[in-house]
Amino acid sequence: MKVFFLAFFLLLTFTTSFAQHSDESKNLKELGVYQDSLKALGKRFINDPDDLERKNANYKFIKLLVGALKVPHSFNYPFDSVKSISIINSPDNRFRILSWHIMNQDGSYRFYGTVQMNTGSNLLMYPLEDYSPLLKNPEDSVTDNRKWYGAQYYKIIRVAAAKPYYVLLGWKGNTIKSTKKIIEVLSFDKDDKPNLGMAVFDGNGKNRKRVIFEYTRQASMLLRYVPDQNLIVFDHLAPPDQKLKDKPDTFGPDLTYDGYKLKNGKWQYIENLDMRNIPEDRDAEYVDPKAQAVIDRSAVPIKKKN
Repeated sequence: MKVFFLAFFLLLTFTTSFAQHSDESKNLKELGVYQDSLKALGKRFINDPDDLERKNANYKFIKLLVGALKVPHSFNYPFDSVKSISIINSPDNRFRILSWHIMNQDGSYRFYGTVQMNTGSNLLMYPLEDYSPLLKNPEDSVTDNRKWYGAQYYKIIRVAAAKPYYVLLGWKGNTIKSTKKIIEVLSFDKDDKPNLGMAVFDGNGKNRKRVIFEYTRQASMLLRYVPDQNLIVFDHLAPPDQKLKDKPDTFGPDLTYDGYKLKNGKWQYIENLDMRNIPEDRDAEYVDPKAQAVIDRSAVPIKKKN
């Protein structure tokens, strides 16, 4: 009798393990098919010269992405060949953010994204809806995911304060004249729903709920996190002439650096940082979408005319 029960137990264990492995293989295969389609659509909404075609590709992309994320255990699938979007996990693996942009015909941008929670097999996500044009005072606003100050994120920093929160660093294309970068704050309420913005940035003239930088589109700006110093460092932006001090679309780096230092759960503004003590690589984790578009275009073979 003992032999019978042992054999039955082993058979049950083997069957369960085989079924789980079979389901996992099926899920991975399905996600791989989704990834191929998302990759193709992503190239279209970045590279297609026609405004309507870009937007149509994006609508199809969103629908397919939701389908892909509904596949069990999709949270662990990296979608790493879909270069048109940024996918970053929080340091504690509690969630990940998928974010991307579409360029409008006038050279401005609209942003799209979602926060996918790490729940296991079931999908729980919070779509991010770009509310930028209607947000009157973004540095003073706390919003939810339906009123998002859109950006394409490239870094998540977890802050272990009395109420834990996450700092997000992001690129925010703006107009044909200027670009923006942003330091955002993401937190979760008691029901695990996201809030954006928090009054944790002190100094430089005021207390801010998020920090926004604007500068000429012809320039690039450093904005990065130095973990061993609990420091967010960035270029100091200045006008080329004091007569243009009210025109941030003319600003550019002036070869000095400022930052925010984490102290007691808040970020204190510091001027004139000594960059000799800070690694020199400029946003190594971040690939500018414009640069990626050039790479994508160069990879497309040129058709010879007959």
